[in-house]
Amino acid sequence: MSQPKRITAPFDDATARSLRAGDSVLVTGTIIAARDAAHKRLVETLQRGEKLPVDLKGAVVYYVGPTPAKPGHPIGSAGPTTSGRMDAYTPTLMGQGLKGMIGKGYRKPEVVEAMKKYGVPYLAAVGGVGALIARSIKKYTVLAYEELGPEAVAAMEVVDFPAIVVIDSEGNNYYTQGQAPYQEI
Repeated sequence: MSQPKRITAPFDDATARSLRAGDSVLVTGTIIAARDAAHKRLVETLQRGEKLPVDLKGAVVYYVGPTPAKPGHPIGSAGPTTSGRMDAYTPTLMGQGLKGMIGKGYRKPEVVEAMKKYGVPYLAAVGGVGALIARSIKKYTVLAYEELGPEAVAAMEVVDFPAIVVIDSEGNNYYTQGQAPYQEI
C-alpha cells in the first residue's frame, strides 16, 4: 500500500477533485462535526430562508457523536456514525459549499449524483477505533445547536486524521471496487 496523501481541510475544489477512490489520506486542519439532528436543523434553517450558523464553503463534515472528554483531552471517543442517516440532507448542504464528508457505510445513488455534480468526495473512517481517531483531534469547539450535546455542530482541529476515500467526486466507489475480485462469476 502506498503512503497516505496528506491533505488540508477545508478542501478547495482542486483538492476535493484530486482524491480517488481507494486513496488513503491524513487530513490536517479544521473539519466540522455534525450528525443527523444537526443536519436536519441546518436544512430546516435553509428552508425558512435563513442564514446557516456555520459557513459550509469548502467544509469537510465528519459524521460523529463524540463521547465526553476525559480531563485534559479535547474530546472522548470519536468514531464515525452511519452516513446514510444524513443522505436526505446531504445534497442540499453540498449546494451550500460542502466539499467533503467523512463517515462510514454506503451512500444513496442520489447522494453520489450530487457528489459528482458538486465535486465532493466521501471518505470513510474506520468504525470501532474511535479512541484512536480521537488522538488526531486537538481541539473541539461547539459552533451551533449546543443543546444537541454530542450531536451539536462543532469545529474540530485535526492533525493527521486517518481516512480512506470511498467514493470520489467522479462517483468511483471503493466499496464496489474492493469487492469485485471476490464476487462469484
